[in-house]
Amino acid sequence: MTQDELKALVGQAALQYVTPGEVVGVGTGSTVNKFIDALAAIKDNIPGAVSSSEASTARLKALGIPVLDASAVEGLSVYIDGADEIDARGYMVKGGGAALTREKIVAAMSRRFVCIADESKMVPVLGAFPLPVEVIPMAAVRLARQFDGLGGSARLRIKDGQPLVTDNGQHILDVTGLKISDPLAFESEVNQWPGVVTVGVFAHQKASVCLLGTPGGVRTLTF
Repeated sequence: MTQDELKALVGQAALQYVTPGEVVGVGTGSTVNKFIDALAAIKDNIPGAVSSSEASTARLKALGIPVLDASAVEGLSVYIDGADEIDARGYMVKGGGAALTREKIVAAMSRRFVCIADESKMVPVLGAFPLPVEVIPMAAVRLARQFDGLGGSARLRIKDGQPLVTDNGQHILDVTGLKISDPLAFESEVNQWPGVVTVGVFAHQKASVCLLGTPGGVRTLTF
């Protein structure tokens, strides 16, 4: 099966975690797009969705799925999103699509995080994928030096020849060369650095379940 077919497989499988009559949290990315497409088939069974990005909001609305403001929803039973990496404990690296801050906010609103991914995203140790960190622009250079001190190498994410600007008006540093063996401690430390908006380690908001697309079908991991 192609990677695209694996993504469609887990996107469809995630529908079983959507509770009829309840708002669903929806993430961002190519795998989530497959879930959004599948969600359209049962849109009459839910009041709507809380979205983690402008891109997902546009896709949901185009399919006739109402998008609700996060401040209007007390909580969510489930948040469904992808990952750039996930380990055997359910800890993840996210933010390849630059929506990590809003993704973490919606994840924090949810009682359960269901990660949907193809098997290439499963890793023994987080860090091979460049770690996204959303930062306030004036702090970017100093923060890059702090990552140097951890043995990493940080680069400002560029789009169309200019620093990428997130949905929140901030910039992204992508950090390579890290091995994140203690994701909880790493997330807690980096989040305290002045100028960091959000680090793309999802340990405090880790996955409860991972639906992993494999050539043999969907493998369900529970953490």
